[in-house]
Amino acid sequence: MKADYPEHVKIVEVGVRDGLQNEAKSIPTQIKLKLIDKLIASGLSVIEATSFVSPKWVPQLADQNEVVKGLPHLNNIKFPVLTPNLKGFNNAIAAGAKEVAVFASASESFSQKNINCSIEESIQRFDPIFAKAARLNIPVRGYVSCTLGCPYEGEISTSASARIASALLQKGCYEISIADTIGVGTPVKTKALIERINQDIPMEKIAVHFHDTYGQALANIYAALQCGVSIIDSSVSGLGGCPYAKGASGNVATEDVVYLLDGLGINSNIDLDKLVDAGDYISRFLNRENGSKTARAVLSKRQN
Repeated sequence: MKADYPEHVKIVEVGVRDGLQNEAKSIPTQIKLKLIDKLIASGLSVIEATSFVSPKWVPQLADQNEVVKGLPHLNNIKFPVLTPNLKGFNNAIAAGAKEVAVFASASESFSQKNINCSIEESIQRFDPIFAKAARLNIPVRGYVSCTLGCPYEGEISTSASARIASALLQKGCYEISIADTIGVGTPVKTKALIERINQDIPMEKIAVHFHDTYGQALANIYAALQCGVSIIDSSVSGLGGCPYAKGASGNVATEDVVYLLDGLGINSNIDLDKLVDAGDYISRFLNRENGSKTARAVLSKRQN
């Protein structure tokens, strides 16, 4: 008996931004752009390119302007960039960005420690971004962090997460990505969270962003699919650690998500072999083992 999964899932590739931002080894712009080219070749249609934060805070993304200017001009591919404030938004638009993303936290403590302001203040700071984005016809995506747990507060209520998600939607975000920032979620909690958020937000506007700190990311994605979620954030080769849990794995690997979707008969328009090539390329550059179990299995099979 086939469950009522979505027929098609859109994957938002976050490896180039979220995955690489904490890397200690400096990654040249051309390597990032070549990785993006390989991701495009695999069939990915949404690739988060960079973040317009201060290079002082995230040195790895100091080449934000060069990355955006080097992106291919393709009508069918979106390259959103993260813009934490109006200055970042203005810089992103000046560089040529066509889509942006903003983020707020479901945890008051996380908001205070991460960006030195309350949740309410953080959302109000986005008002000029939304106003200017509307004038320029720039789509804005929203992220809500710590929806299933906070490193300082522990468990976060589904109502608290839903309130922030709803606020961002009302401000003007076309899509809300629900992030399990520290990877503590489980399928039952994931389902409860999505069902609560769906009371305020249409299912087609809900995306999920899971970290694999406790090995629950794929199980949580499966639970989200059962709820009807059809947008999944993931990172090629599982790039990106979890900065709040030392030594823990971070983003769920895109290759593993695609393998799961293929197994469920859900279309993603992604060529797994070409995706593995992209992950292998950046893993070799970083001189580390590929973070995707699927990719490691495919690469091992090729060698035999």
